[in-house]
Amino acid sequence: MPIPTLPGITATTVTTPRITTRVLFSGAEDGTPVLFLHGNASSATFWEETMLALPAGYRAIAPDQRGYGDADHNVKIDATRGTGDLADDAAALLDHLGYAKAHVVGHSAGGSVIWRMLMDYPERFLSVTLAAPGSPYGFGGTKDLEGTPCFDDFAGSGGGVVSQQFTQAIAEGDRSDTPTSPRGVMNAYYWKPPFKPAREEELLSSLLSEHVGGQEYPGDIVPSANWPTAAPGVWGPANMLSPRYTGDVSRLYRIEPKPSILWIRGSDDQIVGDASLFDMGTLGSLGAVPGWPGAEVFPPQPMVGQTRAVLEQYQAAGGRYQEIVLPETGHTPYIEKPEAFNRAFHAHLEATKAE
Repeated sequence: MPIPTLPGITATTVTTPRITTRVLFSGAEDGTPVLFLHGNASSATFWEETMLALPAGYRAIAPDQRGYGDADHNVKIDATRGTGDLADDAAALLDHLGYAKAHVVGHSAGGSVIWRMLMDYPERFLSVTLAAPGSPYGFGGTKDLEGTPCFDDFAGSGGGVVSQQFTQAIAEGDRSDTPTSPRGVMNAYYWKPPFKPAREEELLSSLLSEHVGGQEYPGDIVPSANWPTAAPGVWGPANMLSPRYTGDVSRLYRIEPKPSILWIRGSDDQIVGDASLFDMGTLGSLGAVPGWPGAEVFPPQPMVGQTRAVLEQYQAAGGRYQEIVLPETGHTPYIEKPEAFNRAFHAHLEATKAE
């Protein structure tokens, strides 16, 4: 069943040369385009309030990305390309809609897609807004600000470290309210408790719409001799986020033009952080995963530190960025603190007009 949309949001099935998917639209059809890319275990539904809050003169566009929501289930994510499939899908959507450039906004894994879009399509950006983005070096299995892998096979990242119980619950459409259910995980980690969003049921439906399977979420698994005995496979979104497939991050410093970047994150984000509770290094250090080889071999990934280090080098190479940290906020600042988020976001959009 389609997820109900808010008044002012139009849901349309769009077919590009790469994929058929649901795309949400709002705002004036002749407005300046703002492309919204959602994160993992979610869909375009997450962006609806943010889309409707845009100032006059903007056209909001939010697709269900490959592997999520109402995107074609027959079109899979080739994880060996990192986020390349999703970056190419986004560029193809802009082409299909007739936009040479757009403001691009990404949350979590959607931010990871933006890192790749910047490297492959820098000329397509009017500006960049990153909401709690994944590290430019990927998710899991790296140990310093330079993204050095803990092991040569990138064990500790990819589909093998995803909870099988959580995956099964998504596949079953579990709407129960227990600590380990999709609803429980969403309310514990997507935002900072005791916050709960007004559209909790729609957002849970969005989470449950992720495509599940061996070539989907979490993807395939490669056994490893290294802790925690699983290395990334070649299919699906969890594997695409592995540092094994991120490529040469230094390409970001050489792109031209370099769009201005706004980075907004929550102070209490437990998903993307320097002590993420979804990172094997953190879980090992807490004793939650047996056999941890220690902090010298596999420390918690410094995700925020890596992002800041990359953006500082981006700035040194001629780009610009601003970091805003919202207090008492978790992983989804645009839903938890919409007024503060939109104040910074809209100022960032408007500043581009003066450039």
